[in-house]
Parts: sequence; structure tokens; C-alpha cells
Amino acid sequence: LGSMTFGNSQWGCDEATSHKIVDRFLDAGGNFVDTADVYSSGVSEEICGRALKAKRRQVVLATKVAGPMGPGPNDLGLSRRHVLDAVDASLRRLGTDFIDLYQVHAYDPTTPLDVTLRALDDCVRAGKVRYVGCSNYSAWQLMKANALARELGISRYDCLQPQYSLVCRHIEREHLPLCREEGIGVIPWSPLGGGMLTGKIRRESGPPAGSRAAVDPEMRTRFGSERNLAIADAVIGVAKRIGKTASQVALAWTAQQPGVTSPIFGARTLEQLEDNLGAADLVLDADALRA
Repeated sequence: LGSMTFGNSQWGCDEATSHKIVDRFLDAGGNFVDTADVYSSGVSEEICGRALKAKRRQVVLATKVAGPMGPGPNDLGLSRRHVLDAVDASLRRLGTDFIDLYQVHAYDPTTPLDVTLRALDDCVRAGKVRYVGCSNYSAWQLMKANALARELGISRYDCLQPQYSLVCRHIEREHLPLCREEGIGVIPWSPLGGGMLTGKIRRESGPPAGSRAAVDPEMRTRFGSERNLAIADAVIGVAKRIGKTASQVALAWTAQQPGVTSPIFGARTLEQLEDNLGAADLVLDADALRA
């Protein structure tokens, strides 16, 4: 369960709805919650902390570091100072004494890689973090980091969080083979293509009011692509044939790809969550995968 919607006043949900989403997700058997310090400027972490307070041990809790958390030069990036400051700030907001998976949100070309890796390893050795991962790395950046960690005898990236969906498949070239070879977990973000694959986007209509796509220029560009519209049509066609929703088909497709551990989906409403949960037991047949 991704929590980028929590506390977002533009296209997300309020705290009461966020708590209901978390409770329903856990009741359905979910056990992994992903957030980041930059989501709603720390509000998402605070909401996650309060929602999970009584159920912390049930959950694999993940958050991220790197994005700007203030106006100063040390308020972002992957320097030793920012990583060590940020992990303590995330622990306070989450109301917990450890983070299961601490991920760097993006590659920081301004900081030597060994500085970042040593700072993350110190977080693990201090018991503040159990495992470390990365998000939005290129394949060479991930391999370089893990080779360096092996050389230094420190914690490596055990997990990669990349963008991956039927409309964004670049990780199939190098990332997925690398992660399968190296035993690295893969937890893709945006498996519904930012709403492109939910069945709500058609050629004759724009993004739904209140959705992220309605306010995000990058998403609007994606919705105007003929290639992506054709993919969305194919998803809808498969969904109609097998009696499922487009969102369930898109999530199931991502989950079935070799090397993928679990797609991360978000929800603004309980209805969206219920729809997404319907993908958990869906296995697409060969005809659906070919389509």
C-alpha cells in the first residue's frame, strides 16, 4: 500500500479516510506500507504512524530520504548529514523506533556514493533501520552501489522501487534481469500508470476531476499519447473478457512479471482500495498476457 495520497489536499485523502484505508488493507491481509518524508511534507509519515500505532509489528514499514524537506542546502540529498538527520525525523513522525526498509528516493550525483552507503549502514548498525533500498536508480547506479557495498563490507540495497507498468516498461531491459540475478526485491510504483490503466481514461474524455492527472502536467502528457491510449484499450478489453476491472488486470499483469516482488498501489477512497485488492488473487491467462 502506497501512502502518497495521505494528507494531500489536491488529489489525495484526509486523515480519517487514510486510517480507514490502512485498516481495511491490513484486514485484507496486506502487510507492507510505503511512504516518504517528502509526501505532503512529512504529513503522510505522521498519518501512517498514527494509523499503524497499535499494529506496528504486523507491518513492513518503508519510507524514503533525499527530497527537499526545507529551504537550506542541507535539507535534501544523500549527504551523511542529511541522511542521519532525516532518519531521526522520519522515526519521530512515524512514531516508531525502527524502519523496516529505508530507501533513497533518487540518485544524488553531488554526494560520493560511499558517503551515502556508509551513512545508511550506520543507520542499520544503530538499529534504526533493518534494510536499505533505492528508488528511481538506473541499472548501472544500482549495480555500482551494490558492488561498492560488497567491497566495503557494508549494507547493500536489498530492494529497488522503480516506475513500472504497461505504459512504462523500460526496466525490463536491464533492471529486472539485474535484480533477478542479484536477488534484489522489486516493488514498482505507479503500476496503474498514474491512472492511465484504471479504465477511466478514454480518448473522448480527459482525466477525472480531483485525480492527480487533472493537476499534474506530466500525467496529462501521458494521457495524450496514442500508444498509451491503445494500451489502455487493450487492458479494458481483457478486463471485459474475464469479468474483472481494468485496474485489477493492470495490477495483476505487473505482479506476474518475473522478478517483481509486489506492485505498490495507492488509493484516495475505500472504493479504489477495494478495487485494487481484487487483483491479489487474479492470475492472467496466456491470452490475456499476449493481449
